[in-house]
Amino acid sequence: MKYADFEQIISAPRLGRYVRACGNNTKKAMMLYRLNLRLSQELYTVVSCFEIALRNAVDAHYTARLGSDWLRNAVAPGGIFDTNRCRKTADVIRTGIRRLGPLYTHHKLVAEMDFGLWRYLFAQPQFYAAHQTLLQIFPAKPSSTPLIQYNQTLIFNELAQVNDVRNRMAHHEPICFQVGGAAISSAYVRQQYGLIKTLFQWMGVDEADLLYGLDHIEAVCDKLDRL
Repeated sequence: MKYADFEQIISAPRLGRYVRACGNNTKKAMMLYRLNLRLSQELYTVVSCFEIALRNAVDAHYTARLGSDWLRNAVAPGGIFDTNRCRKTADVIRTGIRRLGPLYTHHKLVAEMDFGLWRYLFAQPQFYAAHQTLLQIFPAKPSSTPLIQYNQTLIFNELAQVNDVRNRMAHHEPICFQVGGAAISSAYVRQQYGLIKTLFQWMGVDEADLLYGLDHIEAVCDKLDRL
């Protein structure tokens, strides 16, 4: 495809960053744009698998401790999230319940919740409201040291990074550049990929087996670095 046609479809403002990063080489800019899409496809697959693993682990944990309808019960009058400090989380859950209406089941409600809900269960108000047990879904995480506390705040912050890259890809934002810079770089993707693999390992999940045949991130990153 000619660059003029490509630009008409994608838009000049969106392509401008790619063109500048490629020294105004429009052919290379098109290659970079396509590589960014490929990277997003690859990383989104990994993020999606992690999100499913996380939500299922959280659900299994709280089902065992709070009952098979724990999400709906948590926002019922007097429920663990029926407090001012957990109001936003409760609102998200109640919205999901209303949206499902007569089709409600617990499993459909779990699927209805987005990544942010699962992340915020590690925020201090929600973590304490649910009896401070949720770190048990990361049985292989390191023990805390004087320098690093491997507590719910660390998990909350690590999940924020995963949520951020998930949102970037969902909104078609580039992930092929140096963070805060204009240079082409795979560093951001490699960092997020490494973080997700670490979180899988802390959960006791063999990520290599889980992602077998799906994970080509390193190869695409290498191709990006050679561009």
